[in-house]
Amino acid sequence: QVQLVESGGGLVQPGGSLRLSCAASGMMFRANAMAWYRQAPGKQREWVAIIASTGATTYAGSVKGRFTISRDNDKNTMYLQMNSLKPEDTAVYYCNKYPALFPWGQGTQVTVSS
Repeated sequence: QVQLVESGGGLVQPGGSLRLSCAASGMMFRANAMAWYRQAPGKQREWVAIIASTGATTYAGSVKGRFTISRDNDKNTMYLQMNSLKPEDTAVYYCNKYPALFPWGQGTQVTVSS
């Protein structure tokens, strides 16, 4: 049974940074493209960053240059370093395979506000 556990969210001021973690179990983590997704209130869930099994990365235009996705296959863990955060980054952040396939975890709340 696949389990995805996100952590690292919190309240941060505009311009601040956060590092999210995603711990995966029950899957061949290193063989899968993975992604970070987010869902803001009243909006659909959207992908934010993708990391292929090769380590190649792709970013949504709204976060390019500010967010960095990475993975540690030995730890079955994926990360999202978020810098220069903006109020519009406020959302619940989730991780999943890309395209999304597994049951969603509980997510981690990121709130950017002064």
